[in-house]
Amino acid sequence: MSKLCIKNGRVHDAVKEEAYQADILVEDGVIREIGQNLMVGEGVEVVDATGLEVYPGFVEAHCHLGLDGYAIGYEGQDYNEYTDIVTPQLNAIDGINPLDPSIKMAAKGGVTCVCTGPGSSNVLGGYFVAIKTTGNRVENMIVKEKVAMKCAFGENPKRCYREKNNTSRMSTAAHLREMLFKAREYQAKLDAAGDDASKKPAYDMKLEALLPVLRGEIPLKAHAHQANDIFTSIRIAKEFGVKLTMEHCTEGHLIVDELAKENYPAAVGPTLTYASKFELQNKTFETPGILSKAGIQVSIITDSPVIPQEYLPLCAGLAVKSGMDSFAALQAITINPAKHIGIADRVGSLEVGKDGDIVLADGDPMVSATRIVATYINGKKVD
Repeated sequence: MSKLCIKNGRVHDAVKEEAYQADILVEDGVIREIGQNLMVGEGVEVVDATGLEVYPGFVEAHCHLGLDGYAIGYEGQDYNEYTDIVTPQLNAIDGINPLDPSIKMAAKGGVTCVCTGPGSSNVLGGYFVAIKTTGNRVENMIVKEKVAMKCAFGENPKRCYREKNNTSRMSTAAHLREMLFKAREYQAKLDAAGDDASKKPAYDMKLEALLPVLRGEIPLKAHAHQANDIFTSIRIAKEFGVKLTMEHCTEGHLIVDELAKENYPAAVGPTLTYASKFELQNKTFETPGILSKAGIQVSIITDSPVIPQEYLPLCAGLAVKSGMDSFAALQAITINPAKHIGIADRVGSLEVGKDGDIVLADGDPMVSATRIVATYINGKKVD
């Protein structure tokens, strides 16, 4: 049994707004106790965190870590499929390279858990997965395998498939509707067949992949920057009665009153980049603060490698500089993304029963001068 006790740190648990002095006891990778002057017996690794700030491991709700490699070039890129505009059957775990240097960089920067998956070239891209940022085999890194089904609107599907079968936003929406209609019919035939194998429809890998979406087990993870694309994603989700998370939400601040009525969670970013295409022209670090103040659950994202994963806390700091409440910004890189991807029972805050993912810093990590002193994942220090 492995035991770790971090003592005398100033704890920011992402639940209470005010920080407090406390010890944290971790046993077998799980937080067992949080309190002052905890008694520890033999065999416990004790870390003196006097003078240090203690945070939950930071969580990213939307990225491509491990799928778009640190080294530039075709061989390091496995996050987009360019042969077929609808590929819901793809699974991120089959492309992740656990040994890519960017994963360890993320951990050293305090990012302990990420939701990573296919890019946005496809109208339907496949399954995202939640993983810890440590390990050499993806099976041992998984927190939740099928987190969401990626879908995309706007410029990317148009650009990537304009020479094939997709030149307008209308055709993008039509492709998505067609697949959801087919999956719904497929499900109806399966239900009608019951246990009679002779009556079941022929196996269709694409339609099978969409069944968890139709059953409400996972959401559509909708890449949409522009306001009209955000509304199209909401329109289609309502048509089919499926769950939805808003990804990027670049123009969300322009339609905040409408989004507040809808109350879908929003993962905002990447913002620390040049507006490289038309649909990014209204990009601003004010967006997460505006949405948060309207009562929307906001996560801040890097979309790594668009922004290096380890700069997630810095992006939160820039949102604070642009008007976001500092505690809301902390929650936007901890508990909110954990809720966004459906794993808040394990990560995102420092609470008894959750994973021992802990960051020690010599100041506020949302300030660029702050140094991450140590990162612990499942109670083990990252080298």
